[in-house]
Amino acid sequence: MPIFDNDTKKKLEEVFEELKNNVNVVFFTQEFECDTCKDTRTFLEEISKLSDKINLHIYDFQEDGEKAKGFEIDKIPAIALLDVDNNDPGIRFYGVPAGYEINSFVEGLLEVSGKKEELSDDIKKRLSSIKKDIHIQVFVTLACPYCANAVVNAHRLALESDKIKADMIESSTFTHLAIKYSVSSVPKIVINETEELIGAQPVESFLEVIEKI
Repeated sequence: MPIFDNDTKKKLEEVFEELKNNVNVVFFTQEFECDTCKDTRTFLEEISKLSDKINLHIYDFQEDGEKAKGFEIDKIPAIALLDVDNNDPGIRFYGVPAGYEINSFVEGLLEVSGKKEELSDDIKKRLSSIKKDIHIQVFVTLACPYCANAVVNAHRLALESDKIKADMIESSTFTHLAIKYSVSSVPKIVINETEELIGAQPVESFLEVIEKI
């Protein structure tokens, strides 16, 4: 069964006309023990057909284990967005980015293509001073209307700083992680395992936490 109807496809095609350069979408899946892998694959295959600037690369999590390790991917379904030159800014989606999360996925494609919203000079200066490796995990549900903004902001920071990597994690797909991090409401943002934020926080709030680490 197709995921997108014709009207949605047409709207997405119009959005994807704004893609500046090609984007490489790297997807890790497997045929067994992954309930949402099939839906995620269908989602990505339909999306990639809507623009010749979206290049989908599919790998098996087991057979291509070394490649998965190279991307530091430890769970599936997993999506990494790479730019036209295969540079990896550290943007990840774990779970199918459907529902409201299609907004964060589409925004991720646009920004990695080079059509990105410029951050203020102050934010860029603060980001340039980060010396430690930062890992942001944004827990979401697909029915959460506020979660996509939190994901977009986390990914925007990763795109701007090579010290930051940022993950969208779909809570019901990865219930063990939702339990581990006591996710009771979304979006819940976990930074370097120890720091937490709740809600669709602006980039300034992310930075205030990051600068304390």
